[in-house]
Order: sequence, then structure tokens, then C-alpha cells
Amino acid sequence: MALEINDSNFEELVLKSTKPVLIDFWAEWCGPCRMVGPVVDELAKEYEGRAVIGKINVDHNPKVSMDFGIMSIPALLFFKDGKVVDKQVGAVPKHILVKKLDAQL
Repeated sequence: MALEINDSNFEELVLKSTKPVLIDFWAEWCGPCRMVGPVVDELAKEYEGRAVIGKINVDHNPKVSMDFGIMSIPALLFFKDGKVVDKQVGAVPKHILVKKLDAQL
């Protein structure tokens, strides 16, 4: 299961992480987000110990969403050393996310 990231733990879990991080910005009312959500949870299991995989509900965590200019969801941001190194907006097949995540390992 992906980590629940929020405005208060974002810096500690994402920006200070020594591992690559994939964050899924989503909302309950977003249809494409519901398609991507299970894929993100699968990735969390598959990359356990090698990467941090988390989700941020944009409705409950407006600060982080605004800080990173999230305008459309799902938006998946890839972080390395506290910086955004890649981004994917919209629902995509799992292999696309795997390729982007593997590039950060």
C-alpha cells in the first residue's frame, strides 16, 4: 500500500528521502485517479525498500498541491534528492510508470 503523504509529513517523507520518490496527486472524485490508484499501490509493494511510493489527496492537502503547481490530476511526480526529476499527468499504463521510476534507481 502506498504511503499517505500530507502537507505536514511531505518534507520529511519526500524532500528528505535518500531514495527515489513517486507521489500520486489524486482526489476521490477523479475517475482517472481511481484507475491509477491500484497501480500505484502495486508499485509500492514491488519497490518496497528501493523507493518511496506515496499518495497525496489534493482536496485535503492544498499546500503541497499548490507548491508544485498541480492543475490536473492524476499527476505523478518523481523526486530524487528532494527535486522533481520527472512528471506524468493523466492515467497511463503501469509500464510507463515503471520505466520512469527505474530511471531514478
